[in-house]
Amino acid sequence: MMEVVLIEDEATAADGLVNLLHRYSEDIQVVGRLDSVEDAVHWFAHNPPPRLALLDIQLADGLCFDIFPQVAIRCPIIFTTAYDQYAFQAFQVTSIDYLLKPIAYADLHRALEKLRLLTTEYAPVPEGSLRQLADVFQQIQKPYKTRFLARNNDRLQFKVTEEIAYFCADGKFVHLVGLDQHRFLVDYTLEQLENLLDPRQFFRLNRKYLVSLAAVKDIRTYAGSRLRVQLLPLPLTEVIISRERVAEFKTWLDH
Repeated sequence: MMEVVLIEDEATAADGLVNLLHRYSEDIQVVGRLDSVEDAVHWFAHNPPPRLALLDIQLADGLCFDIFPQVAIRCPIIFTTAYDQYAFQAFQVTSIDYLLKPIAYADLHRALEKLRLLTTEYAPVPEGSLRQLADVFQQIQKPYKTRFLARNNDRLQFKVTEEIAYFCADGKFVHLVGLDQHRFLVDYTLEQLENLLDPRQFFRLNRKYLVSLAAVKDIRTYAGSRLRVQLLPLPLTEVIISRERVAEFKTWLDH
């Protein structure tokens, strides 16, 4: 039996991880589901070390790095994070694995196979490595873009993100559609916008739409395990989310 402690403050994400762990092996037992630094410190102080700990970077009451000065975690650790691939390049300076949210089964499988090949005796994570991880994480928390210079014919206007309903790609052009129904052109691709905007506020629905949470008014099931999303203002085309992105979309809504 492989005992795992899961430290994650999003219930939906935690449920998804449990399902993925059991998909990997029915012999995995989740012996602790914790959602805060305080709970994690108390659990590790009063329980024998598990075989593995899965730690979300950002918890309900702080960063998971705050756990380590208070209690020794004598087991392998896999970090989970919502930050992008640039952060992961920095994390590779350590021997600790990481997973990108929303977590794919293939990535979890890779990490668990890596764990299987390692030895069974573990010392606490070196303090220097933890400080390095904490420093990297602080550095990658870049400020997100909060306003855009948009144009409509010969008119230029600043639009703050709180006024934006969604961005829509139409051929070579990307339109900014405001909550006030006005449409403008912006000089960005949807891929660029994904990296510039706060992922808690904006989500890429499909190849054409990057939407604000404020614009999502109704969600209906659709053929093939997909979802149909009603946006306001009403878009020019029907907005469908593919089956592959449905789970990630639900996690975003539940964040």
